[in-house]
Amino acid sequence: MLATTRVGDGEKTFALLHGVFGRGSNWRSIARGLVERRPGWSALLVDLRLHGDSLDLAGPHTVETAARDVCELGPIHALAGHSFGGKIAIEAARELPALEELWVLDAMPGPRPDRRGSEAIAKVIAALRAVGTRFESRDAYVSALAAHGLATPIGRWLAMSLRRIDGGFEKAVDVDAIDTMLDDYFQRDLWPVLEALPMRRHLVIAERSPVFAPEDRERADRLEGVCVHRVDSGHWLHVEAPDALLDILSAS
Repeated sequence: MLATTRVGDGEKTFALLHGVFGRGSNWRSIARGLVERRPGWSALLVDLRLHGDSLDLAGPHTVETAARDVCELGPIHALAGHSFGGKIAIEAARELPALEELWVLDAMPGPRPDRRGSEAIAKVIAALRAVGTRFESRDAYVSALAAHGLATPIGRWLAMSLRRIDGGFEKAVDVDAIDTMLDDYFQRDLWPVLEALPMRRHLVIAERSPVFAPEDRERADRLEGVCVHRVDSGHWLHVEAPDALLDILSAS
């Protein structure tokens, strides 16, 4: 079972799925805002498989199995997924009978076998493979990642996933397994699934993100029954434009 944290005590559940190398707590501020603005709702912060405190789930590690994990969490009435979590949200929506709203946050539903638009993730994976596994402090981990080209803010974000051990910290993420899951993520074409789903569907595009190519944006605009929103932000829209994103998520 996935590790989760609930914010609020409303009867309806709004689940939030993070992107690759993230964890549910990355979305705590958005969750608090949602609960304040949506009376009767609670927010569920989810650690996806191989992330956060959901590290020990058995394979295969695919978008489908990650979506099945989400479906086992109980009734979910609204579901939002960012980036990697966006495709998992689309896949999970097929098997969530109580789902009323689906929010896909800067996650292009189609395939990108060349991983176009996600070059930053490739750089993170290379750095994680290059550094060791044990560190005397979080700062030492951040410094090791910086030596392999990662900016300090990214290193600090990744350091949130370190596991405390005697004498320091260890890198708990299975980089190879996550990379395998990313291969599946980039190969999948979920445009037809998004088009066919019956619930209210929202696609949020970060205007300064490279994830959606011009032709992808045009296809998004042609989708029937899907509400397309645009945010003046880079890919990390919950960090760069949290107020704008919260306004959109709260308006439905």
